[in-house]
Amino acid sequence: MKIPFINSAPKAEKVIESSKDGLGTFGGVFTPSILTILGVIMYLRFGWVVGNVGLIGTLIIVTLSTAITFLTALSIASIATDQRVRGGGAYYMISRSLGIESGGAIGIPLYIAQALSVALYTVGFAESVVQVFPILNFKLVGIITTILVTVLALVSAKTAIRAQYFIMFGIAISLLSLIFGKPIEPTEIELWGASDRNSEPFWVVFAVFFPAVTGIMAGVNMSGDLKDPGKSIPFGTFAAVGVGYLIYMGLPIILANRADAITLIENPLIMRQISYWGDAILIGVWGATLSSALGSILGAPRVLQALARDRVLPKWMNFLGQGSGDDDAPRMGTIVTLVFALAAVYFGDLDLIAPVLTMFFLTTYGVLNITAGIERILGSPSFRPKFKVHWIFSIAGAIGCIAVMFLINATATIIAFIFVLVIYFWLERRELESTWGDVRRGIWMAITRAGLLRIRTEEDPKTWRPNPLVLSGAPTKRWHLIDLASSFTHNRGLLTVSTVITNNQFSVDHQNKIEDNIREFLSKRGIQGLVKVITAEDPFGGGERLVEAYGLGALVPNTIILGDSENEEIRKDYCRMITTFHRLQRNVLIVHDDKQRGFGKKKRIDIWWGGLKGNGGLMMILGYLLQSSRSWYDSEVYLKMVVSSEKGAEDAQKNLTEISQKLRTGAKAQVIVSNGRTFDEILHESSKETDLIFMGMAKPDKNFLTYYGNIQERLKGLPTTILVLAGEEISYGEVLYQQDEFQED
Repeated sequence: MKIPFINSAPKAEKVIESSKDGLGTFGGVFTPSILTILGVIMYLRFGWVVGNVGLIGTLIIVTLSTAITFLTALSIASIATDQRVRGGGAYYMISRSLGIESGGAIGIPLYIAQALSVALYTVGFAESVVQVFPILNFKLVGIITTILVTVLALVSAKTAIRAQYFIMFGIAISLLSLIFGKPIEPTEIELWGASDRNSEPFWVVFAVFFPAVTGIMAGVNMSGDLKDPGKSIPFGTFAAVGVGYLIYMGLPIILANRADAITLIENPLIMRQISYWGDAILIGVWGATLSSALGSILGAPRVLQALARDRVLPKWMNFLGQGSGDDDAPRMGTIVTLVFALAAVYFGDLDLIAPVLTMFFLTTYGVLNITAGIERILGSPSFRPKFKVHWIFSIAGAIGCIAVMFLINATATIIAFIFVLVIYFWLERRELESTWGDVRRGIWMAITRAGLLRIRTEEDPKTWRPNPLVLSGAPTKRWHLIDLASSFTHNRGLLTVSTVITNNQFSVDHQNKIEDNIREFLSKRGIQGLVKVITAEDPFGGGERLVEAYGLGALVPNTIILGDSENEEIRKDYCRMITTFHRLQRNVLIVHDDKQRGFGKKKRIDIWWGGLKGNGGLMMILGYLLQSSRSWYDSEVYLKMVVSSEKGAEDAQKNLTEISQKLRTGAKAQVIVSNGRTFDEILHESSKETDLIFMGMAKPDKNFLTYYGNIQERLKGLPTTILVLAGEEISYGEVLYQQDEFQED
């Protein structure tokens, strides 16, 4: 049973509209993005990067990191100009395209990454403060800073944004001071960094630097507070990426010319020493770290709020979806994020937190790129972005993210993927039901179309399996038919449960209600199958029409399962329907059930054998499939044959045993000597204690009505019996032997 997000009939998704005085492109996207980009990594680790990998290595890292970010920004721009991006940013985009499970699987790690980002920046702030004032306690500074930043965020998002304008001015002053500074020592430009014994590997350095370019999430996460997210997110993000790239390509040149590699590595605040006014760097680093922390503490709770509102989080955490004030501020989510960040500040350090963030952000970036790429490839009419991006760029961005993750740390990458998959399957087991559509249906449609066009009309014996259509009527009355069909398919074949309703019962609402009831009935019992309900003047004519018309291309039900009819008044119409099914080359399984015993203990199956051709081969396959199903797993299958004399019994036993061994079905051969008894007498005596009987039927002819009436008499007193009529033009011997030629025994 799916857990709905709403208790009533589906309605339009509840949204919180942005106010007319919402944040614009500069204040809502560019400012938080560029301030997060020009943050703690630039001031406290950029010299370390240059020292370890040299000028050329740094330029490569900057270009590669920015390329991944830029490709992701293209994907974000495409999605953001197609849909109204609400609170939650990247989570909202992914969940509305790939579905609630995929969105949640990324949204939860994204929230963790955002919460850790708060710690990253406050730890960076504390590190720089303690270097200037060594008397201060590092952890205490970090904790107090985290609390103060959170308090500012709780006051108002707009107030926090306004505070960032002053911080941006301070960063500009610090960069100008750095440009007009001078070297502190004679140095030769290190193109590839320090000596091997002093430098870190390239991809380790990359992992530490990459969080410096993840600032594009700051603007996206503020989407719920923007006046026009569709316009502001693309333009603001591109501007921030471009400006950040220009600054990051210029700074390594300055650093490499003003200090040697060892000095750059050992001195985190090297920029202060090589600047015209050293204290301006302190203003910049303090402003950058605080603004970045502020951006993260604003963004992370909004992701958490969106997750709670979509019921992704456990029920007891629904309170995190509440908003406060006119701007719908996530106050409770902010407090939870504060607790999370304080724990990270207490236990972590800068070089430990940064690589973890890199993995989470690369995962988010990769999925965002995949989302945009899939939407573009499918070309659904609903996907009409103003900013069009070719799917190649999105897929290239996704591949780049995954490749870099493995290059940084393959083990950590696998752990990150497992973490995401665990969340995905946890959400899938909860069977969340959303009120919006997603791209998954389009994906399956594309795959289905490709598969249908490749499936040949002719059946291939090697890949044959029953695709049953069950004429169940009311499933509650004929559950045994559905149970049997499911046991044949093992949830791999294509099962369809169908019913025919008469015209006097017809209405669209009534038909839809019956289909919904059957689907719910199947779901509760773990049966995977399709449902088809049609209307007709009489059930037999409707059954004929259904079997003739149902299916798509070469994918049609090949086996019809239905209950027996002992009513002589309708037997003529019933036999006509069976004849039609056979004419349409469908296999027919008629279940004559013992209403008292049902399928008994499901321990024994008797197949009355008449050779591999036609019914015999099909019965062998069905017996094997039934025996290997979950409910019949411990059963024994007996392959029975009747001979007229003891003389032929030994040869027949040997031949039948050999056939059984070759077929590898596990069936036990049993030859019975008639000794003057009729087949009916032998049948009743030999199979009276079995749980299920398979028997073949003759092909319908002009005397089929009489023939079928005689069968009814012969089946009286027997356990549940399946009458098998093979209709497909296929060699079941080839299905069983799995070879081009076989010897008919």
